[in-house]
Amino acid sequence: MNEVRPPQPEEIGAAVRQVLGDSLGYLYPAALRVAVRLGLPDLLLSGPQSAEQLAKTVGADAPSLYRVLRFLATRGLFREDEAGAFHLTPAAHVLRSDVPYSVRSTALLLTDRMYWESTGRLEQTVRDGRTAFDGIFGAPLFDHLAAVPEDAETFNRGIADLSVIEQGGIADSYEFPAEGTVVDVGGGPGGFLRTVLSRNPGLRGVLYEQASVLAGHELDDPAIAGRWETAEGDFFSTAPGGGDLYVLKRVLHDWDDEHCLRILRAVRAAMPEHARLLIVDAVVPAGNDPHPGKLYDIAMMTIFDGKERTEPEFDALLAATGLRRTRTVPTPGTVSVVEAVRA
Repeated sequence: MNEVRPPQPEEIGAAVRQVLGDSLGYLYPAALRVAVRLGLPDLLLSGPQSAEQLAKTVGADAPSLYRVLRFLATRGLFREDEAGAFHLTPAAHVLRSDVPYSVRSTALLLTDRMYWESTGRLEQTVRDGRTAFDGIFGAPLFDHLAAVPEDAETFNRGIADLSVIEQGGIADSYEFPAEGTVVDVGGGPGGFLRTVLSRNPGLRGVLYEQASVLAGHELDDPAIAGRWETAEGDFFSTAPGGGDLYVLKRVLHDWDDEHCLRILRAVRAAMPEHARLLIVDAVVPAGNDPHPGKLYDIAMMTIFDGKERTEPEFDALLAATGLRRTRTVPTPGTVSVVEAVRA
């Protein structure tokens, strides 16, 4: 048995600073949300401004705003010069509302009360193994979104902006066939399917979703005209047949194993013998090194009753549904493409 080594005197100070800093870590997303809600990245596009100037524009208390800006500058979100004016940084640029790579809506979602209040009850989740979201908001997330249009808009916009950022890198990382049909199961408004079809002119696509989602699809693009169709249904029970590639992009991580098995069984039943399944999700590595999947896994646990999975966990789900993993393809972002075929 390995003995526990207490920290050495020279390590204690650093350890204390780390733990206390981490204990106040919630202050950063709170401050970031203030900056985004006040539109500060957009206001600074015209040039550096002092806290007093910004406060006058947005109707805020100047000394309080200065303290928030000073704090955010320590994390590289803004930069304060010697004259006390604040400048845009690359991190602030991606929070602008007028750029194609904006994550403004995603940041607003991830700091929204839906995430914030549920995460505040993480201990309850750890103790009973279920998200606290249902108890706070009166229903599971997706039922809540169906009943509260304002929260649904926040959620859908945030997820859509994240998808725009990552979908090109995913589509370029996997070698799609020259011809065939791609069935995007639970593909949201179809942004990823549109990207895949745009990059692969020999492919056709089917967007499979609920009627309410299909009503706002994004497939009306001249670049893919005549090569797509939509299909309405419930991916817990069915999927369109006859596809060559089936895609589950950021779907399985929303659900616990029981629901994932239902989805995978429905997809397998629809897959022809030659078809492949592409699961696009984070793949959590072993070891102690930081990884985005380990961070997002806590959010999935507190909001969705879902999880980010390791390769062995994906293998177990696939084996239980008559599928087998053939390879895992990394992408430039936080997700990988887990390719599977019928076992």
